[in-house]
Amino acid sequence: MSDLATGSRRWWALGFIALAQFMVIMDTSIIGVALPRMRVDLGFSPGGLSWVFNAYVIALAGLLLLGGRLSDLLGARRVFGAGWVILAIGSVLAALAGTAGVELIGRVVQGAGSALIAPSALTLLMTVFGPRPGELGRALAIYGAAAPAGGTAGVFLGGVITQWLSWPWVFWLYVPIAAVAIVATPLLMPAAGRRRGSVDVTGAAAVTGGLALAVLAIVRAPQAGWGSPSTLAILAGAIVLLAGFVAVQRVRREPLVRLGIFRTRLLGPANLAQALLGAAWIPMWYFLNLYLQQVLGYGAFASGAALLPMTLLIVILMVAVAPRLIARLGAKPLIVGGLVALSAGLVWLSFARPTGTFLLDVLPASLLAALGQALAFIPSLGTAIGSARPEEGGLAAGLVNTSYQVGSALGLAAMTAVGVSFGADRIGHPAELTAGFSAAFLGAAGIAVLGAILVLLVFRTRRPVPAPDPQPTAAG
Repeated sequence: MSDLATGSRRWWALGFIALAQFMVIMDTSIIGVALPRMRVDLGFSPGGLSWVFNAYVIALAGLLLLGGRLSDLLGARRVFGAGWVILAIGSVLAALAGTAGVELIGRVVQGAGSALIAPSALTLLMTVFGPRPGELGRALAIYGAAAPAGGTAGVFLGGVITQWLSWPWVFWLYVPIAAVAIVATPLLMPAAGRRRGSVDVTGAAAVTGGLALAVLAIVRAPQAGWGSPSTLAILAGAIVLLAGFVAVQRVRREPLVRLGIFRTRLLGPANLAQALLGAAWIPMWYFLNLYLQQVLGYGAFASGAALLPMTLLIVILMVAVAPRLIARLGAKPLIVGGLVALSAGLVWLSFARPTGTFLLDVLPASLLAALGQALAFIPSLGTAIGSARPEEGGLAAGLVNTSYQVGSALGLAAMTAVGVSFGADRIGHPAELTAGFSAAFLGAAGIAVLGAILVLLVFRTRRPVPAPDPQPTAAG
C-alpha cells in the first residue's frame, strides 16, 4: 500500500487502532449494567455472575502473548484483521445465547479475538509512529486514553442499550463495527512480509489454563472454604500449569515469551504497575455499577450515565495533560501519584451509604479514582513499550496487555470473594450489599497502595523512557 509516512492516512490508521483498543476494553465493561438482567434471563448465581466478565478476560489475558507472537511472525495487519473476524463470531454467539453455558462460550471466543487485536494494534501504532518521536507521544496518549475511556464508556453504552433495547444488543453492537474494521484494515494499515519461526501452542494453553484455574479457585473459595480440598486442588492445578508454562519457555528454542526480556530495565516494573492498576480499577467500576443499581435503585441508563463523568475526565487528562506531565516530571512520579489518587478514591467510595446519593457518595470519589487511573496508565504503558527491542514489539505489546488483563481478572476475582464474604451477594438487602461493596472497595484500595509502594521500590528512574525506533518487520 502507499506510504503512511505523510498525509492524514496515518492519523486515520491511529483512529482505527485507538478504536480497536476502545472496543477490546469496552467489551470488559459493556456487560456491567446488563448483568442483573442477564442473571435472571440466563440463570446465573450472584457469585457466578462475575464469570460473564472473567470468561472474556481470561481468554484475552491468556492468549495475548500468543497474539503478540503471531503478530511478530505473521504480520500485525493479518493478525489484526483475523482478530476482528473472531470477535464478530463470538459476539453473535453471546447475543444468541439462551443459557449461561452458551453465553460463557461466546465470551471466550470474544476474548480470543480481542487477544489477537490488542497486541497487533499496538505493534501497528509503533510501526506507523515509532520513527516520529514528536508524534509518538501524542499517538500513545490517544491510544492510552482509549482503554480506560472504553472501560467507562462501556458502562454508559451498556446502560443505554439495556434500558431501551435488551441485553443481547450489547453484543450485536460489535458485529457492524467488526465488519467496518475488517474492510478498513487492508486500506489503512501497513503491511510487511512473514518471518520464520514457530508458535508455542503448548505454552499458550498452559498459561490460559493456569489463569482460569486461579480465578476459579478465588471465586469459589468463599463458598467452598479457602482450606477445602477442592479449593486447594484447583490452586495446585493452577500452580502446576503456570510453573509448566515457565519451564516450557526456558527450554523451547522459540518460546512464546523470551524470559530474558524481563531483564530489560524498567519493563518488569512497568508491567507490574499495569497489572496492579487493572487489579484496582476493574473491581471499582464493577462494584460501583452494582451499588448504583442494587442499592441506590438506578435503572440501566441512569447507572451508565452516572459513570460518564469519569470517562470525560479520563479522556481529557490522558490526551491533554498526561503527555506534558510525563515530559516534565518523568514516569515514576506520575505512576506513584496516580496509584495513590486511585487508592484515595476507592477509600472514599468505601464510605458509601445504603441511603446514599450520587452527588455525595459517588461523583467526587469516582472522579478522584479516574484522576489516578489517568495519571498512572499512560506512563506505565509507554515505559513498558519503550523498553523493548524493536523486533520484539509484538511481544512487548502482548506482555503489557497481558499484565493489565491478568491483573484485572485476578483483582476482580479476589474482590468478588471479599465482597461476597461481607454480603455483596445479599440482593434485596441494601445494608448488607453496601457492606460487601465497601469491603471490595477497600480491598482494591489496598492493591493500589501496594502498587504505589512497589513502584517506589523497583522503578529506578525519574526520566521518561525514549520511544524505540521500530522497523516495519514487526507489522504486516
